Amino acid sequence: MTHSDYIPHPIDTSEVELPDELKQLVEQLARNVHENWAQGRINEGWTYGPKRDDLLKHHPCLVEYDALPENEKDYDRHTAVETLKTIIKLGWDIEKK
Repeated sequence: MTHSDYIPHPIDTSEVELPDELKQLVEQLARNVHENWAQGRINEGWTYGPKRDDLLKHHPCLVEYDALPENEKDYDRHTAVETLKTIIKLGWDIEKK
């Protein structure tokens, strides 16, 4: 198989509805997704820059979550939602202690 033959097959979570109590987690998880991403970039030598520059390792999203543009927050929220929905789809229960 070559790279051009790859066809992704994500778990279909389209019918999974998050319970209201889990919706409260989305923003917390999204914030943590960003923190993990940012820490990884910083560990790789990236720093803040107003424009992305792969050669200089500058990235405009190396800022606190609250300072991110809404479209970047939405990307992190989508990751959080899909993670929660996948956990549920796989048969796991999520509950707060």
